[in-house]
Amino acid sequence: MNIFDISSFQDLLALPVIEQLIEYGGNLLSGLVIILLGFWVSGRISRLIRRRLSALKSFDATLTPVIASIIRYIILLIAFVAGLGSFGIETTSIIAVIGAAGLAVGLALQGTLSNVAAGVMLLFLRPFKVGDWMETGTVSGTVNEIGLFSTVINTFDNIYISVPNSSIWGSIIINHSKYNTRRMDLDIGISYETNLDYAEKTLMALVNDERVLTEPAPQFLVVAYADSAITVRLRLYANVDTYFPLYWDMMRKIKPALDDAGIGIPYPQRDIRIVPPTSTETDQ
Repeated sequence: MNIFDISSFQDLLALPVIEQLIEYGGNLLSGLVIILLGFWVSGRISRLIRRRLSALKSFDATLTPVIASIIRYIILLIAFVAGLGSFGIETTSIIAVIGAAGLAVGLALQGTLSNVAAGVMLLFLRPFKVGDWMETGTVSGTVNEIGLFSTVINTFDNIYISVPNSSIWGSIIINHSKYNTRRMDLDIGISYETNLDYAEKTLMALVNDERVLTEPAPQFLVVAYADSAITVRLRLYANVDTYFPLYWDMMRKIKPALDDAGIGIPYPQRDIRIVPPTSTETDQ
């Protein structure tokens, strides 16, 4: 049949070219549907896994976003391969193309892949976990999420910060929540006229707080004899979750306690000694 023999719409559809176009169009449409469906299903499953794993108290919250992301990308890859397969492309060719594309993307996105490698190391070595208070570089706050590419930190003034994993792995990591207890040193300058035993008794009375740990025991230390005052230190230990409330309360109580005890906190001062002139200088 040629185009001059067409007498109806059925005859038009019977043309080999039209049949091929219909077949290719159907394959293209089915491939697009598969890929779009893969995006939708991967997103739904990823969110479902996050909710289910977050509800498990026995499961480490640090691994939740990573597992959800890995499963999402696996589903997307399967959907992408299946979608290209419906276009008529052989699976071996798809795998070869994906491998070549992966190599090209890997060379072009070395920084991004370094973030993934750093994220794997952070998850493997665990210098911190979700919920810890940590510092890295100029960033300090509570870890909210550790992902494959970046780590989300919420600062104490409620600012969202996303830090690339490679930046964290390549810098010093300070984890304030690694251990359950933390030492607190409170330095105070008292006047030289103060009896040290009396100052010790006054300051040690402040540690009668249920948040202060008895082991290790609180200490009163003489740190330095400065120009204007004797620097003494009240050293105590507290749990991480009560550290800052206790710290602010102690800072609030120290001055009233010293005032009630009659212990002065001197201002910076300097003694000036005037040397009288000699008789020779007077004669001149």
